[in-house]
Amino acid sequence: MTIPDATIYVVDDDNSVRRGLSRLIRSNDRTVETFGSAEEFLREVTLSHPGCLILDLHMPGLNGIQLQELLVKNNVQIPIIFLTANGDVPVAVDAMRAGAVDFLMKPVTEEELFTAIDRAISLEMEYMRRTRERDEVQARVDTLTDREREVMAHVIAGLLNKQIGERLGTTEKTVKVHRGRMIKKMRADSVADLVRLADKVGIHPAE
Repeated sequence: MTIPDATIYVVDDDNSVRRGLSRLIRSNDRTVETFGSAEEFLREVTLSHPGCLILDLHMPGLNGIQLQELLVKNNVQIPIIFLTANGDVPVAVDAMRAGAVDFLMKPVTEEELFTAIDRAISLEMEYMRRTRERDEVQARVDTLTDREREVMAHVIAGLLNKQIGERLGTTEKTVKVHRGRMIKKMRADSVADLVRLADKVGIHPAE
């Protein structure tokens, strides 16, 4: 499974490896861009659409692990597949812990490579779906007044209107009005649905 317009970025200082991977990836009707160094990749690529990164481990200058750390530090989301002839277990473990999708040894088979690519792209699709949903929910939250947000926090905590009124120093009737407006703005079908929406954007129940 692939995403339309997904780009596979290859970063490897070995020109023959870049050419070989580029031919192989293009032969499978994928879009590919190649770079001879991590610095070149950082300088020329703007990650504005789906893709994955096939990254050599050992390179002059910024190595693969350092590039991964830099992307993570800057909150840049792109699935990474490490491809190396000199990998070792501790490095592989660290890379996977930092979020790498796979750690493949050269020479890699076509099946191994495209299995890893498809898994990476699938993860990217899921990340994009979750991000889109979170942004949509946050846009709804942004329409709430301060009081409606307070009421929301108490509703997802399981409190009744009367209890919320006592907590906020207002009447049950007023809480009911705020609650109705909040539910409408959030487009929630039930309290359970509201809890699910709140969780997507990190809104916690009132204590």
